Amino acid sequence: MKALITGATGQLGQELQKYLTEIKVPYTAYGASEMDILDKDKVEKVISKDKPTVVFHCAAYTAVDKAEEETELNWVVNVEGTRHVAETCKNKDIPFVYISTDYVFDGKSEEMYKVDDQPNPINEYGKAKLAGEKVVQETLKKYYIIRTSWVFGEFGSNFVYTMKKLAKDRDELTIISDQIGRPTWTRTLSEFMIHLVETEQEYGTYHLSNEGTCSWYEFAKGILKDEAVAVKPIESKDYPQKAERPMHSVLDLSKSVKTGYDIPHWKKALSDILEKENNL
Repeated sequence: MKALITGATGQLGQELQKYLTEIKVPYTAYGASEMDILDKDKVEKVISKDKPTVVFHCAAYTAVDKAEEETELNWVVNVEGTRHVAETCKNKDIPFVYISTDYVFDGKSEEMYKVDDQPNPINEYGKAKLAGEKVVQETLKKYYIIRTSWVFGEFGSNFVYTMKKLAKDRDELTIISDQIGRPTWTRTLSEFMIHLVETEQEYGTYHLSNEGTCSWYEFAKGILKDEAVAVKPIESKDYPQKAERPMHSVLDLSKSVKTGYDIPHWKKALSDILEKENNL
């Protein structure tokens, strides 16, 4: 395997680079300044030069609330940028891995969402990511779409670091308790991405998060269990956000489990992150 990573400066892109370095898989990685995915000629030039055997498309517009206002930028990055990379991969017969989101679902079902359930996004970010999925499906035969949720990890900005930072300045935090989902450690996601390619799993759509479900409130309680701050629950209706969120976006992981990848529980993943931070 020789990998090419887009979105090299994001939290997943950085984690994937770290993991590939550990397992000694050669790769090249590009941020927007080195390979702007909105520049199709640049994309084609870089991929032609590097000759990867797989492309991991981690680049994305992920500012969920801002996407309600920056609809054009959200769409151009998540749809047209994806199209440029996917078309180049098609022309060069390179397998393509696209990272999508639980936000393609409306969260109104009390059941877990299976990979073939009907999407119905309720915010602009989810709509653009779903459109990106369709571009991948219509352009390529050799692709993996991986829907994930509530991503956290060692790098970049995410819920874990936000909670830890807020806890330093406040005595009390109120966190939404009626939105239910699955946290996803970037390490788990990175391992699974490589697992799909290395074990030559069937092309198509997969769901990957850590095992177990929780609310944002429960997640925050786990993050701040050793901090001197009170964490109190609040309902979504009392904490208005620009972008509507799915209330129950629990992804069904059964298809991913069948590939033979052992998915750790989110509490174990969080424990590993917190322990690493404490040892720094």
